[in-house]
Amino acid sequence: MDYYLILARSVTYAQRMQLALERAGLRCQIFRAPRELTDLGCAYAVRLAATDLTAALTVLHREALDPVQIFLNQRGVFREVGHDLP
Repeated sequence: MDYYLILARSVTYAQRMQLALERAGLRCQIFRAPRELTDLGCAYAVRLAATDLTAALTVLHREALDPVQIFLNQRGVFREVGHDLP
């Protein structure tokens, strides 16, 4: 299943993202970002379904919680995507 990882500045930032997304009815999960995706020592990521990216970015922008980076995982391969709404 394809999904997006939205990288956050810190665990606190990721928790705020998760709370905002869940309040908007979007299911997501936070965890440590895979090492191959970031050179930041302890980056955190929010994982959400591929179908929810547009709605999630709208919510995060409205809450001033813009992501550091966004990655799409397709069949186990990560690809960075832009920050603009698709």
